[in-house]
Amino acid sequence: EICLPWVCECEQKGGWSHWIVSSLFSLKVNGFPTCCMVEIVVNVMFLFQVIKVYNEDNTSKAVEVPTDVTARDICQLFVLKNHCIDDHSWTLFEHLSHLGIERTIEDHESVMEVSSGWGMDSDSRLYFRKNYAKYEFFKRPLDFFPDHMVSISTETNGLVDHSELIQTFLKSSTCPEIHGYLHAKEQSKKSWKKFYFVLRRSGLYYSNKGTSKEPRHLQLFADFSDSHVYTVLSAKKLHGAPTEFGFCVKCSSARDLKLLCADDEQTRTCWITAMRLLKFGMQLYQNFVQPYQKQKASPMRSISENSLVAMDFSGQKTRVIENPSEALSVAVEEGLSWRRKSCHRLSGHGSPSAAQTIHLAQPWFHGKLSREEAQRLIIQQGLIDGVFLLRDSQSNPKTFVLSLCHMQKIKHFQILPVDDEGELFYSLDDGHTRFADLIQLVEFYQLNRGVLPCKLKHHCAQITL
Repeated sequence: EICLPWVCECEQKGGWSHWIVSSLFSLKVNGFPTCCMVEIVVNVMFLFQVIKVYNEDNTSKAVEVPTDVTARDICQLFVLKNHCIDDHSWTLFEHLSHLGIERTIEDHESVMEVSSGWGMDSDSRLYFRKNYAKYEFFKRPLDFFPDHMVSISTETNGLVDHSELIQTFLKSSTCPEIHGYLHAKEQSKKSWKKFYFVLRRSGLYYSNKGTSKEPRHLQLFADFSDSHVYTVLSAKKLHGAPTEFGFCVKCSSARDLKLLCADDEQTRTCWITAMRLLKFGMQLYQNFVQPYQKQKASPMRSISENSLVAMDFSGQKTRVIENPSEALSVAVEEGLSWRRKSCHRLSGHGSPSAAQTIHLAQPWFHGKLSREEAQRLIIQQGLIDGVFLLRDSQSNPKTFVLSLCHMQKIKHFQILPVDDEGELFYSLDDGHTRFADLIQLVEFYQLNRGVLPCKLKHHCAQITL
């Protein structure tokens, strides 16, 4: 078994070729037979291969890896090499440019098996980036599976509580049924037609008679024994889809795509997540819990967000603030108190102008990013509550914009400069809550929702490979 830190060290010192040459020299010095040395070289050459991994800005890095390397191994290698924080959201994507589709490569999947299915003339790539939504459905399943799309029953036809939804996916004796309307592209035609689809453990079916689920009316559309589900990029432009919420089922051994299109993002996410769960089942759950099992030996406490409460320390005794209105007013007051810290923050920077540029080095600040590029970046890194970034405003050069995901929709909030007797502050709520710099603003809204629909949780990150 290859130790990843050692792999990283070999890469820094010249790669596996450097290691092979050094090892052979050592064997020669010790009188090892030449014929055996040649055999060793041949065997080692088959043990390692070079792959190229791309970043979101399309810069790439070639690395030599074992042939049995998994997607998680690649992610951990790049996390180590780039000194990133490993929050288990780094993901390897399979991107097929010539087809305009991509998918998450599951952590346990063999990268070489994935790339072996690519054609020699195809523009296929591996991308390394964040995906905060990769395992979010294990934490908040009801956000991913709307009631109107799910039917759950056991073999005895007894209803199962929706809180046990994920467990029914993982058990072989039960299976939720996902159903609803989807647009499907007709084979060898440019037209799309709307059908009622049903997803079961045996495959994806469509009804040729309205919403009937009778066996005689259900036609098999795709099974997942040798297929994967992909997100379709630019569905309208490339395939003439009625909406941009396209996805498809692609057989590993064929170029043909079975194209589908949902009416909204929530519906598409539900179908794609259900297909991943039906295909990989318990393996997905093991991928999700494995990093946390390794952390159990750590003395660090894991604090649930739900365990955090508003406290009042102003009196002789502390008390829990149970009234939501009072808690909100305390949060606003706390925000106002941040103004008093501005002198300390500014004195640390040396001048007020430093406070206006300190955010440039922060990972959540993306500079001159357009609205469309910001939306694309957030979509790529996961449409879950609290994914955010800050950027320069395109319409007003003196202001900034907070782009935030909530309920699978991206909203943009303008951050306005506020002048108070010659001192410059930043505010999201027309000056009611003011901050000396953008770092203060982000730190405050990571702890308090304030005027936002949700707290800031996950910043969009970009690294250079």
